[in-house]
Amino acid sequence: MEFETIKFDRADGIARIVLDRPETGHAINRTFALEFMEAALRTSTDPGVRCCLLTATGDMFGFGGDLKYFAGQTEQIEYRLIELTALVHQGIQRLRHMDAPLIIAVNGMAAGGGFSMTLFGDIVLAARSARFTMAYTRAGLSPDASSSYFLPRLVGLRRAQELILTNRVLDAGEALDWGLITRVVDDDALADEAETLAQSIAAGPTRAYGAVKRLLGRSFEQALEVQLEEESRHIGAMAATADGREGLDAFLAKRRPTFRGE
Repeated sequence: MEFETIKFDRADGIARIVLDRPETGHAINRTFALEFMEAALRTSTDPGVRCCLLTATGDMFGFGGDLKYFAGQTEQIEYRLIELTALVHQGIQRLRHMDAPLIIAVNGMAAGGGFSMTLFGDIVLAARSARFTMAYTRAGLSPDASSSYFLPRLVGLRRAQELILTNRVLDAGEALDWGLITRVVDDDALADEAETLAQSIAAGPTRAYGAVKRLLGRSFEQALEVQLEEESRHIGAMAATADGREGLDAFLAKRRPTFRGE
């Protein structure tokens, strides 16, 4: 498949998904939705992928939905929006549920769907110039792309309500204080920082990372007893993997482990 709206490659254990419609602010249309789902599917089903990096070209991360595209679909707008969001949501689910951690590098304004697509990463780096705003209700729309799920979990209900209802704009420092992102990075260092982090994670124990993602993903929804049982099952299973044995052997031998994602 040839991609038009994103750049996609897999090398050295890292899948890179790069939004690539800078002339439109990486606006989300049907072609993008299809290509994002395809890239996520390829990433999540490739056993050689041990980390995924999601970012964008240019000086912005994304303005969200392509309102010009929507305006041209007046007679079919409900159908088209359900179709588009179903494709994007399938991609988000694939990336969220795979073992390989997802790093998101936010390189500028993230608005609407662009903001939503910063929320489901495992580690989120933001350029110092980054800005975040929901923007949906400004266009008479409600949120999509996972924001109604992740936003209240990250910042709490009251702050989520404020962001969605008032379209407040947060700078990178405020986003860090609110718990939306992991770290703020100087603009000219963002790409290198994200790449270095991706390489480090790609060399790590991928299956253990997957167990971490599953445990944390359920921690707000399960009783303590259920969570403890899952912790027991996961740590036992991880100790029996090749990486688990390598990690224990390396610790006892006081050497650096060599993980293979197995």
